[in-house]
Amino acid sequence: MRGAGQDGGRGPRTVGSTLRAYVALTKPRIIELLLITTIPTMFLAAGGFPSLWLIIATMVGGYLAAGGANALNMYLERDIDAKMKRTRKRPIPSGAVTPRAALIFGLTISAVSALWLGLLVNWVSAALAVGAILLYVVFYTMILKRRTSQNIVWGGIAGCMPVLIGWSAVTGTVSWTAVLLFLVIFFWTPPHYWPLAEKFQDDYANAGVPMLPVVSSRSNVARQMLLHTALMIASSLAIIPLGETGWVYGVAAAASGAWFGFLVVRYALRVRQGLSGKALAPMKVFHGSITYLTVLFVALAIDPFVTL
Repeated sequence: MRGAGQDGGRGPRTVGSTLRAYVALTKPRIIELLLITTIPTMFLAAGGFPSLWLIIATMVGGYLAAGGANALNMYLERDIDAKMKRTRKRPIPSGAVTPRAALIFGLTISAVSALWLGLLVNWVSAALAVGAILLYVVFYTMILKRRTSQNIVWGGIAGCMPVLIGWSAVTGTVSWTAVLLFLVIFFWTPPHYWPLAEKFQDDYANAGVPMLPVVSSRSNVARQMLLHTALMIASSLAIIPLGETGWVYGVAAAASGAWFGFLVVRYALRVRQGLSGKALAPMKVFHGSITYLTVLFVALAIDPFVTL
């Protein structure tokens, strides 16, 4: 087994390359998306700017929690990652970090995240972060991913937790608005992730992971994407009558929801026509989903500062 200080037989690794490998264990690009949802939620909960220290403390704790969960996910899925072209260059299968080192790293920063949030934010946020880690590592990675095609649906609950953490960081509790934001991300996750699984379905099939696009027909995947998208849009609009948001969020939710809904409907129609590959263009839905969520939460952040 290659050590953490070796790079696939090419000689000793530098300090910089080792640090980059450990950062890669946290999946920073995924965490960027999670943090985008946390800060706007904090703005809405505060009705303006929370204290800068609270934002920083919550972001650091949230990053550590998500990073710890991701590192443990890579440790548990190292056999899968080694079989997939998309993931075989990750730190463990590439030999940049040993499995034991990744396990220790993941457990350590997960524990630090709970203590950080509990001592510097509040214990409600800390408990929610611990719940998110357990949901992702145990419920999704260890139980669901290799056993059911609905893995990403229920496993996606962990990715919804940052809005609850952000809200509780400001208020010390969780409101119905926060719950609906949670549902927006919950229903958003399948139409976001399944197009990616569609593109890499051969990889998932070779690794023995039963993602829905691998084990089901494209028409069934498209129908489920339509259902989840409709529920996502409904959840985003249901926030408006609660009175926490204003016209900026309302316009953005309606417009971005209609736009992303169009992308998913177009995808479903292309499936019905029997198109595949570039003609089906699943990645347009994937990238569109990121744009949708970004627009929605940017509007959420701006909304408390704009009044008519």
